[in-house]
Amino acid sequence: MSNEILYILLPDYAAHEIVYLSQAIASDEYKLKDNPKYVNRIVAPAMEPVKSIGGFRTLPDYSFETMPDDYAALVLIGGFGWATPVAERVKPIVIKAIEKGKIIGAICNAASFMAKCGFLNAVKHTGNGLDQLKLWGGDQYTNPGGYVHAQAVSDKNIVTANGSAALEFAKEMLQLLENDTPERIEMYYQFNKQGFCTLFPKD
Repeated sequence: MSNEILYILLPDYAAHEIVYLSQAIASDEYKLKDNPKYVNRIVAPAMEPVKSIGGFRTLPDYSFETMPDDYAALVLIGGFGWATPVAERVKPIVIKAIEKGKIIGAICNAASFMAKCGFLNAVKHTGNGLDQLKLWGGDQYTNPGGYVHAQAVSDKNIVTANGSAALEFAKEMLQLLENDTPERIEMYYQFNKQGFCTLFPKD
């Protein structure tokens, strides 16, 4: 199995939603890992820089046409692009990932896209609220009973999260990927959740 984690970025993606997960994959508390278990790779519609909501431009490693068939996980990063026609090109990519039992993460509007395609109908899940999932999903979304009002939810190799849950999303993905020991993943989560001053109060 390839050790690449593929992050799908559409135009006007939400850059903050990729930060905690990608950083933990590539580094420990102090520096870049010498021998990371996984490698981060960016996938975009074409081999051209893809712009974030904030205006940063990211050069992809792969396009939809050149991305590998084998990889460790597929991560759909949220943003405004999921409400545009280009998102339909991601549907067959996710179908293949589900068929192969790949780990899949979807955060913010990407989770709503998953509902729209019927990909959340057999798993517990969350997103930007049940109303948005119903709105985006329409007749294709048949599992409102599986919605959990939580920051992030992991079930059957699929992790979903709302747009304010980049850290919780990372935690669930890191656990599913077994990127590190449970204790170290929890430490990473608590450090970023509570902050340095809370965890290490001044004497």
